[in-house]
Amino acid sequence: MIAFVSGPVAALAPDSAVVEVGGIGIAVQCTPDTLSKLRAGQQARLATSLVVREDSLTLYGFADDDERQTFELLQTASGVGPRLAQAMLAVHRPDALRRAVAGADEKALTAVPGIGKKGAQKLLLELKDRLGAPTGAPTALAPAAQGWRDQLHAALIGLGYAPREADEAVTAVTPQAEAADATPQVGQLLKAALQTLNRAR
Repeated sequence: MIAFVSGPVAALAPDSAVVEVGGIGIAVQCTPDTLSKLRAGQQARLATSLVVREDSLTLYGFADDDERQTFELLQTASGVGPRLAQAMLAVHRPDALRRAVAGADEKALTAVPGIGKKGAQKLLLELKDRLGAPTGAPTALAPAAQGWRDQLHAALIGLGYAPREADEAVTAVTPQAEAADATPQVGQLLKAALQTLNRAR
């Protein structure tokens, strides 16, 4: 198992980063929150989890070991694959997920794309004794809810756009974000922002 990768960030994309390790570029799938903390050319250390399929090997990267462990625990629930587990971590930090499960908070889970009410109820039952108790101070809001504008702006800067371009892109996708019934999904907004920037060039 590849427990972590460490090295300079060679490239950034909306849903992944390439980290140079020993002269080899390792592609790592990451949440928008993790990507927003990375900068091309700077050193990075990502905890990782390797998902093996018949036709692919996919490495998922996380800001710390707690996120990686939560990602792996989430997949022990039936119907939860790596993509859904990553989507859950894109919306909620590990401790917020533990708090949601401990408090049987269906609304928190249905804020994740791909999880409906029945799915949330099933997950609450299955994960109840697996994720453990919350460890930190209450942080009920997901990272995206705490300031999707700042998160999106940081991600765009990390991808190499100028602050002015990032400001304009954030402004352009604000109506889409405010129209969302649930917490704005930064990953979706990032894709929309990149389309806006590509049209402007």
